[in-house]
Amino acid sequence: MFHWLLVATVIGSVVTAQIGGNAMVWHFRCGFTIATLLLFRLVWGFVGGRWSRFAAFVYSPATVIRYLRGEGRPEHAVGHNPLGAASVFAMLAVLIAQVSTGVISDDEIAAVGPFAKFVSNATVSLATGYHKGYGKTLLIALVVLHLAAILFYFFSRRDNLVKPMINGDKPHAGKLPSSRDDAVSRLAAAVVFAACATLVAWGVSLGG
Repeated sequence: MFHWLLVATVIGSVVTAQIGGNAMVWHFRCGFTIATLLLFRLVWGFVGGRWSRFAAFVYSPATVIRYLRGEGRPEHAVGHNPLGAASVFAMLAVLIAQVSTGVISDDEIAAVGPFAKFVSNATVSLATGYHKGYGKTLLIALVVLHLAAILFYFFSRRDNLVKPMINGDKPHAGKLPSSRDDAVSRLAAAVVFAACATLVAWGVSLGG
């Protein structure tokens, strides 16, 4: 659910930014939803399931090199492999930068970020330039690279990366621990998400 909500809101934010005008209301709504999802993912990266935790896919440079040489470990086929992990962290970093600059941007027409009034005009100008220029370009480039990687693994390695993103499961022949997935863990995820949404809504209200 996190993955596909993020996909939908990122697409929505890009499309509404291109349309402009009244669509900017939805651009901000998409941005606030993305902020909520990012905050949730950061928290879930420490308290979530076995393969969702950052500790499960933070790799040393030596491990990355061995993976590129074809010396991957069994767990690389279940969680994020070293290249996938790099993609995840890159996407999180770029999205955090995009959201952070978006809330202090000002297009000098009608769209003003809720926190723009709390920073200097010079900071607003820099944030706006990044958000509308380098940031957007970098985000789109990462999405394209992400899609290219999925196609590569599907056609070259016969590894369907999309299916586990739909049903949440990835079968494996080896003896590896599973992530906890029951009523308690799902309730915990819902509580964490609700808390993140409340925090983002409170933050936005401060700039209202």
